[in-house]
Amino acid sequence: MAIVDVTVIPIGTQGPSVSEYVAEIQKVLEVYKRERKIDFMLTPMNTIIEGELSVLFEVIQAIHEVPFSNGIQRVATNIRIDDRRDKKRSMAEKVTSVREKLNENKNSSPSRVDISPE
Repeated sequence: MAIVDVTVIPIGTQGPSVSEYVAEIQKVLEVYKRERKIDFMLTPMNTIIEGELSVLFEVIQAIHEVPFSNGIQRVATNIRIDDRRDKKRSMAEKVTSVREKLNENKNSSPSRVDISPE
């Protein structure tokens, strides 16, 4: 199972907000999720999608097309792929792993990091 971080950027919108395009993209993702092909999570800056890599490429193409089907003439899509093959880990499992490590660190001796400018 792979995880992709995708940002679809419609270029040439009437204003600075792109939330209407993001909403349309989320509708496409919901269809794939209902078909049990992917899981996804919307964040303020991107969408994280998990599934089989071949399906993810299909999904990326589908969501890349959304702004075009809504009248936009240019779209830039940024993609980052995490494809780990030694073990299957879901988005939730990866987050849980980090949280567990944070809890372990809380229980160990405190460390101080000084971030003040010199």
